[in-house]
Amino acid sequence: MDLLPVVVVVIFLALVVIVGGAVLSKGKGAKSKGGKKIKAKDHAQILKEANRRLAQNPKDPDALQALGEVYYVEQAWDKAFKAYEVLVEVSAGNPDLDEFEINKRYGLCAMKLGRLDESYKGLVLAHAVKADDFETNYNLGYLEFQKRQYEKAIFHLRLAGRQNTEHAMTLRYLGHSLFKVKNYKEALSNLKRAVDLQPDDKESLFAMGECFHEIGQEEQAIRLFTHLRTDPALGPSAALFAGTIHLNQRQYQKAIMDFELGLRHPDIKVEVLVEIKYRLAAAYLKGQEIAKAVSLLNEIQQIYPNYKDTPAQLAKYKELNSNRNLQVYLLSATSDFITLCRKITLTFFPKAKVKITDISVQKNDWADILAEVETSRWSDVVLFRMIRSTGTIGELVLRDFHARIKDLKAGKGYCITAGVFSDESKKFVEARLIDLMEKDKLMVLLNNIDSQQKGLLITD
Repeated sequence: MDLLPVVVVVIFLALVVIVGGAVLSKGKGAKSKGGKKIKAKDHAQILKEANRRLAQNPKDPDALQALGEVYYVEQAWDKAFKAYEVLVEVSAGNPDLDEFEINKRYGLCAMKLGRLDESYKGLVLAHAVKADDFETNYNLGYLEFQKRQYEKAIFHLRLAGRQNTEHAMTLRYLGHSLFKVKNYKEALSNLKRAVDLQPDDKESLFAMGECFHEIGQEEQAIRLFTHLRTDPALGPSAALFAGTIHLNQRQYQKAIMDFELGLRHPDIKVEVLVEIKYRLAAAYLKGQEIAKAVSLLNEIQQIYPNYKDTPAQLAKYKELNSNRNLQVYLLSATSDFITLCRKITLTFFPKAKVKITDISVQKNDWADILAEVETSRWSDVVLFRMIRSTGTIGELVLRDFHARIKDLKAGKGYCITAGVFSDESKKFVEARLIDLMEKDKLMVLLNNIDSQQKGLLITD
C-alpha cells in the first residue's frame, strides 16, 4: 500500500511529459524560422501583421508567403513579385518552404510585368524541381518561342500538351514553333486544333496557309489566303501569298487581282508593299501590260533603288515600252512572233524576191525560217534563225544552226538575237557562211520593218 503514492506521482509526471511534448510539438509545427504562421484573417489584417513582422525581420518567410499570397490572388503583380523575389533567396535549402511554388510564382509574376529574363530564371528553377507542371511548361515554352529557341519551345509545349490536351494557346505556340523548324505536317495538325478552339486566331490561319503551301497543297493554301486578304493586319501578306501562288500557276489575271487587293490596304509594311509591287509588275509583264509594269518598277526604284533586279528590268522594259515590235519579238504569243519573223524575212533583202518555204519553231526559244531569195545579182536558199533572248548565245546554238543549214541544203544562214553572242560563237562562224546579228542590228530591222513592209508586194 506504501507504493501507491509513488505510482500516482509517476503516472502524473508521465502525463505532464506527454501533454507538454504535444504542446511543444504543436508549437514547432506552427513555426518556421520566421516564427508563428500568420493565421487566415481578412486581407487587411494579414497585410498588417505581415508588414509588422517584416519590419522586424525583412526575410521572415511566413510573413513573405502571406504577403505574396495576398498580392498574387489580387493580381498586384509588382508587389507579389517583390515578395517572391526575396522568398526565392530564402527558400534555397529550406525544407519548410515550397521551393517549386515559390519559383513558379516568382516566374509568373515577372512575366506579367514583362520582366522576361527573371521570369525565365524562376520557371527554369521551378521546372528543375517539378518537371510535369502544366503552367511551368506552357510558360517556358512561350518564353522559348519569344526567344526564337524553337526546339526548346517544342520540348516544353509538348510536355504541357500532354498535361492539357485542350489548351488552345499551347497548341498555337506548338504549331507555330513546329512551322519554324519546317515540320509542316505536325505544325498543321496542331494549328488546326488551335483554330478549332479559337476560330478568330487569324495568325494561326495564316500559318496554316503557309503549311499547306510548303507541302504543295496549293488549293487549300489559296482558300485560306483569299479569306485573309481583307484582314487589316494580315491582308497585305495574305494577298502577296495568294497572288504568288496564282502567278506560279500562270493564272495571271487572278494574281493581278490578288496583288491589287493587297495594295488597297492603308497600312502596309514597306517590305511587303515593295514585294507586292514587284510581283504585280511581273504579272503585268506576263500579260504584256508593259506600261503598267514600268510604272510599278519606277515606284519600287524610288523606295529601294537597287531592289532585286529592278534596275535591269527597268532598262529592259522601258525600251520595250517604246517599241511595239520588240515587245512582240520577246514577249508575244508564238503566232505573233512568227508573223513578225515573216516580216523580217520578207524585208531583209531590199528589192529582192523572197519566197518562204518552211517555218519551224523550237519551243518558244527561236524560229527557223527557210526562204528562197532572188535578187538582180544572185539567188540562193537562206536560213534565218531568230532567237527570243536578251542573254548571251553560246556556241552550241550555233553548232545546231550550222547542222540545220546543212540538212536543208541552204547556201547561207543568218542568226539574229535580241542579246549578244559569246566569243566562242563568233569564232565558230568565222570560216562558215553564217552571219551573226546582235541586238543593235535587230533594232534597226525592227525600227524599219513597218515602213519597208508598206512598199512590198510579194507572193510567198
